[in-house]
Amino acid sequence: MEEPRSEKIFSLEAIDYGHFWGTNDRLLDFVRLLFPKLKLIMRGDMLKVLGSEEDIALFEPKLSAMMTYYEKFGRLTENAIMQIFESNGGSTETETNDEILVHGRNGLLIKARTPNQQRLVEAVKSNDMIFAIGPAGTGKTYTAVALAVRALKNKEIRRIILTRPAVEAGENLGFLPGDLRDKLDPYLQPLYDALRDMIPQQKLLSYWEDNTIEIAPLAFMRGRTLDNAYVILDEAQNATRSQLKMFLTRMGRNAKFIITGDITQIDLPRHQQSGLLQTTQILSDIKGISVIQLDQSDVVRHRLVTQIINAFERTEKEPMPKERSNDENEPNT
Repeated sequence: MEEPRSEKIFSLEAIDYGHFWGTNDRLLDFVRLLFPKLKLIMRGDMLKVLGSEEDIALFEPKLSAMMTYYEKFGRLTENAIMQIFESNGGSTETETNDEILVHGRNGLLIKARTPNQQRLVEAVKSNDMIFAIGPAGTGKTYTAVALAVRALKNKEIRRIILTRPAVEAGENLGFLPGDLRDKLDPYLQPLYDALRDMIPQQKLLSYWEDNTIEIAPLAFMRGRTLDNAYVILDEAQNATRSQLKMFLTRMGRNAKFIITGDITQIDLPRHQQSGLLQTTQILSDIKGISVIQLDQSDVVRHRLVTQIINAFERTEKEPMPKERSNDENEPNT
């Protein structure tokens, strides 16, 4: 007598299910070969599984392990599926590499690329608060976000909080259309870009919706206690001493704080002074706080970026010729 067939539907909406199964669902076909007694039907982000209750029960932990593997490494392979299939526990520890911080989207391997970036990675192991200071393009923010994503994937913390001072870099945000978030989104784009490199789009959207990942201006941190979180303050050179004191005292239990800044690009109004360097000096003797200095040798952007930074530094040490005003350019009448 034929065993009655059961049906179960699994949701894959939290991952990039198109990339998960590979081109033309190649890996789904491979899984079908491993589970010949089951009928697997993919409809959008839903996987319908038909078969006996016993076979479906055997399949479920394997699918869960494949999704966990994909979230950790950013891709799925036939080799990984075979190891998961042959593993009694339904999981695999393959492809571990201490140098890799995050397996990003489309197989992108994210790791420290310079000695000072590696110092930042090492500092996190023995310090709960790290200041990373250096010029543009040195990977301060990107490395900090990678460390936060790694901690979230490893379930070391429950959420990531990314914040910046709402200071306009020579432009007026007030004239942009929309509400506060609409106005701030372009300003916070570097943080979004880093996250998109490291987390599948659907998973990232779910993290934003349930506040597992939160992006907010610095002023929104006031009065909060940030527990079980990786908290990154970006562009900290645009925070005053009082703002930094407010932010740093938000630290709660099981929290890591990384503060990044570039003291050569301060956008504060003339009557306000950056508190970044002063704060690092005040806190320099406290155990558990580390200051990492990055420089031109850490620039990982286009080769011209390093030359641009050097050129500006040279001119800042030399007196610049005084520019003529518009009045001076006008002929006498």
